[in-house]
Amino acid sequence: MRILYVSAEVVPFAASGGLGDVMGALPKSLKALYGDGCEVSVVMPLYTSIPPCFREQMQRVCELGFMYGWRQSYVGVHRLVMDGVNYYFIDNRQYFLRDSLYGQHDDGERFAYFCRAVIEMLMRMPLSVDILHAHDWQAALSVVYLKTRFRTHPLLAGIKTMFTIHNIEYQGKFDPYLLGDIFDLDSRYLSVLSYGGALNLLKGALVCADALSTVSPRYAKELEEVFFAHGLSDIVRAYTWKLRGVLNGIDQTMFSPTTGGDIPCPYEQTDAWEGKAQNKAALQEKLGLTLSAECPLLVMVTRLTEAKGLDLVLRAFGELMALPVQFVLLGTGDRHYEEAFTALCAQYPGQARSLIRFDRALSKQLYAAADLFLMPSKSEPCGLAQMIACRYGTLPVVRAVGGLADSIIPQGKSGANGFVFQNFHAQEMMYQIKDALALYRRPALWQRLMHAAMQSDFSWDASSRVYAELYRQLLSQKQETLKQEEESLI
Repeated sequence: MRILYVSAEVVPFAASGGLGDVMGALPKSLKALYGDGCEVSVVMPLYTSIPPCFREQMQRVCELGFMYGWRQSYVGVHRLVMDGVNYYFIDNRQYFLRDSLYGQHDDGERFAYFCRAVIEMLMRMPLSVDILHAHDWQAALSVVYLKTRFRTHPLLAGIKTMFTIHNIEYQGKFDPYLLGDIFDLDSRYLSVLSYGGALNLLKGALVCADALSTVSPRYAKELEEVFFAHGLSDIVRAYTWKLRGVLNGIDQTMFSPTTGGDIPCPYEQTDAWEGKAQNKAALQEKLGLTLSAECPLLVMVTRLTEAKGLDLVLRAFGELMALPVQFVLLGTGDRHYEEAFTALCAQYPGQARSLIRFDRALSKQLYAAADLFLMPSKSEPCGLAQMIACRYGTLPVVRAVGGLADSIIPQGKSGANGFVFQNFHAQEMMYQIKDALALYRRPALWQRLMHAAMQSDFSWDASSRVYAELYRQLLSQKQETLKQEEESLI
């Protein structure tokens, strides 16, 4: 199999969230599992923020020029090989010499260019691909281009496509006037992208892709519901026959209390209780929390957005602070959440801290020090934080939604690795937190649950095997098509 992943972000080069983590782990896992049985490549933009240590390893493999709409565009293609995976980087300073990955006024044009540059790369470089696997709206046009404007090109016609929805809330919606000048598609393809009076790039990929996936089985079902689909439930229902939910994994080497780095006191599962106590003491001193080995520590590492269930935490914050628990939040996002948590935590010095920043090293220190990890999401396609928390023996308290329901088994059931509440209600969340604190006062039972959480298998191996099977199914469809074409010629 020859797989090309198309993504706007990839760890360790440039990332802003879970998409980058997935794209850093899945290609590497697939290559490790199947070795010479697959050729794995990844293509992403060459952002300014990519660290020099990686830029120094890159080789410029070609320079391309092509007409894109009314303008002549430049493409520089760089390559780096790591862990057996070929990483390609699309260089264009006009579009990618920016301070941030997203949130620019011309994001539609930037990522349309990126997708078109990928197509040009496939046509004009010695790079054979069986399956193009695109991720999220920024990469959606690569699938659309292959199935519309370039569907009969002799070098591209045989490529099968898969598209993965990481979060359907972000769809890439733009004014219809962009179709020709910016997206370089003529009016006959308007119906492919048009939806709700706008051009919707994610919708176009749902229509065009040979296969669809999303990041957990529960989320795949939820997307058929109006509440979760953000306006696309009817489109999803029309294509459920080609949609599969595949639970994400995590890089268990990167997130390891033993070898993952960044934590003061590494520990094994056998000494997790003592190791966490040492890390808790170090964190309490670092953050100015009251030094207490007995007081359980509850943390959140999250984007500060409505979907993460932060309104429940704000509503119950006074009740939470009345309990014998310390609270730390780390993350950035919507300003009103940043200001609200900063103000509330300031009222409880020594017990609560709000850290409004993105800090991967500090996040690992929180996972290693905490006893409980709170994730009361209103919507959660998959979630990686609850898996990382289990890896460190930090018990998740989650709402039964999306990937949280697929990955966390509630206390009291066989295979339990955390605490789960059903409805989006502050009191239900608080009941589970109180139950967890009650169990914390019974160390033998707590440690048994903590060890079970640490034994949870959230590696990428299982997910990679599912994707490999989906790729094989696509390739068998390709072979059947070729056979039919050959028979028709005879």
